[in-house]
Amino acid sequence: MGSEVLSLVVKVLWVAGRAFAQSRTQEDDELLPPGGPDKDIPIPDDPGQDVNPVTEEMFSSWALFILLFLLISALWSSYYLTQKRIRAVHETVLSIFYGMVIGLVIRMTPGHYIQDTVTFNSSYFFNVLLPPIILNSGYELNQVNFFNNILSILTFAIPGTFISAVVLGVIIFIWTSLGLEGVNISFVDALSVGATLSATDPVTILSIFNAYQVDPKLYTIIFGESLLNDAISIVMFETCQKFHGSPARFSSFFEGVGLFLMTFMVSLLIGLAVGILVALILKHTHIRRFPQIESCLILLIAYESYFFSNGCHMSGIVSLLFCGITLKHYAYYNMSRRTQITIKYIFQVLARLSENFIFIYLGLELFTEVELVYKPLLIIVTSVSICVARWCSVFPLSNFVNWMYKVKTLRSMRGTATTSTAIPEEIPYNYQVMTFWAGLRGAVGVALAMGIQGEFKFTLLATVLVVVVLTVIIFGGTTAGMLEVLNIRTGCVDDNEQSDDEFDIEAPRPPAVLRGGMMPSSYSDGTSAINSTANLAAGESQTDLLADFPPTANEFSAQTGNSVNSFARLSLDKEQIKEALGNIFNSDSRWFQNFDEQVLKPVFLDNNSQPHREGSDSPSLH
Repeated sequence: MGSEVLSLVVKVLWVAGRAFAQSRTQEDDELLPPGGPDKDIPIPDDPGQDVNPVTEEMFSSWALFILLFLLISALWSSYYLTQKRIRAVHETVLSIFYGMVIGLVIRMTPGHYIQDTVTFNSSYFFNVLLPPIILNSGYELNQVNFFNNILSILTFAIPGTFISAVVLGVIIFIWTSLGLEGVNISFVDALSVGATLSATDPVTILSIFNAYQVDPKLYTIIFGESLLNDAISIVMFETCQKFHGSPARFSSFFEGVGLFLMTFMVSLLIGLAVGILVALILKHTHIRRFPQIESCLILLIAYESYFFSNGCHMSGIVSLLFCGITLKHYAYYNMSRRTQITIKYIFQVLARLSENFIFIYLGLELFTEVELVYKPLLIIVTSVSICVARWCSVFPLSNFVNWMYKVKTLRSMRGTATTSTAIPEEIPYNYQVMTFWAGLRGAVGVALAMGIQGEFKFTLLATVLVVVVLTVIIFGGTTAGMLEVLNIRTGCVDDNEQSDDEFDIEAPRPPAVLRGGMMPSSYSDGTSAINSTANLAAGESQTDLLADFPPTANEFSAQTGNSVNSFARLSLDKEQIKEALGNIFNSDSRWFQNFDEQVLKPVFLDNNSQPHREGSDSPSLH
């Protein structure tokens, strides 16, 4: 399958190359005056000169055609692999391979217009390609599993990323200080490279995990780490770049930590505020009666959190991630049923296209970026250093998490004969090795590396690019084999898995009784359509048909009467508030869940759209 696609791509490019050459010759003949070339007229072959708009539009069209053709090839290959149940090879590896081959063909063809168009652009990456992936990751996050493993995730994401960046930066600084390849960078620049290569992107491995149905605990730890890891790496890199050109002092360390914490926390608050704002808008307006407008507004407001945060010199990635989590936790239950399904698949489709585009871009970049300077020894040293840094950030921290878990378990089992050796490890050794193996790097590192300043920018960029491609191919391509070697549990069914596919949509939902015996109105579009048809047949007016839509909080309260109002609405009586706050801290491990259920959800959620089960994050609405 891969060879057929590749041969077809080469044929298309060969025909396109001949058309390019003929058209460029024709344009040159038209632009030259009868008496010969004039030195005052710009020559189209000179990349520094202006280009005829017609010619530029034609070559841009060919460049976009090539990119879309590569994207179609990658998605069709994914379909073929799925049909044949080939799990060892992932579409991201094929996307990089397709990009490398086409990038080589473009590099060998005459002209520079297409080459310039398909070259990796960090602005496009951060503003167009990365946001859908982050937003979908936050929105589709399994919150039950995530918060059950929050200690492991935070340990790997925050101190783990810091350890990885420092170890990698120190090794690169020591190597470049030897001057064997004529590369000499400052310690701050070395830390910047360490921060770029500390951003893990296990898209390939997680997709294989899904195919094999790996233990949800291991999946959640690796997925949660990568979510926070990208954001932390970006903040670390931006912090290091603020000290570029200035001598490193001991006080710079504390200043950098302060900047990092401030940026991260402010960005987090921006994301939470935007998500809560969407939930309140959906609760107190009639926008759910217009699902198309509702879906558009939710998507656009979520993106606004990203650009607003970036505009304030904060981290848009952190804001968008927590905006997605907040949207799913609160705003989801205030959406109309049609919008719930629409938003889910819009996020998934945009994320899928962006992921494949990014890996195609990486393959193209290896050959289309003409200014790259490759240093073989530096690439080898950096590749080995990544493994060393990953080891330092996984195994010691895993032992720390296991120790914390044992201490907590022993404290909860006081008075029994249980010993520490009888307590199972929170992260077994085979899970630790798999977590180490899942530390492949991604496009975030390449995009960050394009922001490196200094004389050796393109040397470091080439090193980062090659290392990213190598880790995706080597670690991503051997994941299926490692699952068998490490005897990782597969074929697991996650009880907390959330599903909203078309079968769930069409299936009738049993009615659920809310607190006080109330029957909530259904969000099913199928039911609304049937009722609407029946009402029209009976001659009812359009105003009467609005009753098929879920009522807002105020309408619901007015319809159910005073006896139900007192039960459904959040009472502001001081005694009830005091009682609720007194129950919040009744258990150390459930204090936020209690606070969320007793205080936050009654404020942000519609009374008739609360989750059907206390303490559940299931998206099912009955």
